[in-house]
Amino acid sequence: MRNFEITKREVLASISIIAVMILVGILISAKITERQMDRNEVYNKAVKIDNQEMFSYGMRTNVGNAFVYGTLQAVDPVSYPEIDGSYMYVEKIKKRYTMHTRTVAHTDANGNTKYTIVTYWSWDYAGEESKAASTVSFCEATFPISKFELPGTRYIDTIYESGHVRYEYYGIGITHTGTIFTTLSDNTISDNSPFYEGLTIDETVERLEKGVSTVVFWIFWIIGTGVIVFKFYERENEWLE
Repeated sequence: MRNFEITKREVLASISIIAVMILVGILISAKITERQMDRNEVYNKAVKIDNQEMFSYGMRTNVGNAFVYGTLQAVDPVSYPEIDGSYMYVEKIKKRYTMHTRTVAHTDANGNTKYTIVTYWSWDYAGEESKAASTVSFCEATFPISKFELPGTRYIDTIYESGHVRYEYYGIGITHTGTIFTTLSDNTISDNSPFYEGLTIDETVERLEKGVSTVVFWIFWIIGTGVIVFKFYERENEWLE
């Protein structure tokens, strides 16, 4: 590794690198902002529905993009006999208590290195299975469950088959209230319509219009620029002399 003495030419070269990275970043950021503005226009033009009558009318008349507030409920809930309750979706994850070994290096005061084998145990993934309701209702209309992006699962229970095998259960409750963003046409909604649990229509629109992607992009872009400049300083840059 080089002796970290940064020359004046390296400083000037790094300023050029930073300037180019900022210019490219501005171009990319502008594209991200433009896409966000296009999405916001779609959200602002979408119909807002909060009752069953308007929901049915919108599907019949092909109103297009819409925010719809209502209750999502499993029509044929599922479960496993070994756990309590019924669910819209439930998964059973198998874990096996497995022994592992790793090699650890020890260096003494004289610089001599010795290696020892260390044993440790961990619960490792060993397969899974799941069940899901085939049909759900939303705003009193019935749909295949595939029409919705479901809320996230929550932990239910852990059951031990033995000292070395256990099953972890996660599920989605039968009933949820929130807002979907979807397309109403042909007497149905679009596939995989995202469901925003616990949010009103206005709260859902606000979340979607935040446009945090530009902020996140600049955070990673600045970090990446810093790494590039550091790696540049780390090199032997004789070509600048």
